[in-house]
Amino acid sequence: MAQSTLEDDELFDEASDEIREDVESALEDAREALPEADDVLGVEGDNIIGVLNSLKTDLDPGDAREALREAKKWYGIGERADAFDDGFTDEAEEEVARIEDALGALEDAEESATELTDAVASLKDSL
Repeated sequence: MAQSTLEDDELFDEASDEIREDVESALEDAREALPEADDVLGVEGDNIIGVLNSLKTDLDPGDAREALREAKKWYGIGERADAFDDGFTDEAEEEVARIEDALGALEDAEESATELTDAVASLKDSL
């Protein structure tokens, strides 16, 4: 019976390591999918509407939301299985919060750029 328990413990440890790697990989994918600050700040266009449309394109989070979802899914499984040490748990939760904040800021900025684009287009039609 002891052999079976040892094997089960080893398998659990191996699975825990794989889940942690999956979380770390998905968080890295999410970070990499976020736009670079220089890309957002360096927009170009022939006129204000072109600049705003360029900005909206550069504010696209790409696959960051899906990668974050994947990280949270694997994190949730690992957390329920009590597969992580406290250090990893704290780091992962902080990174998830940072990425969620960045995604929220991108969403807010994109919404503002869309509203401003509409306002400028409306103003142009009015003048």
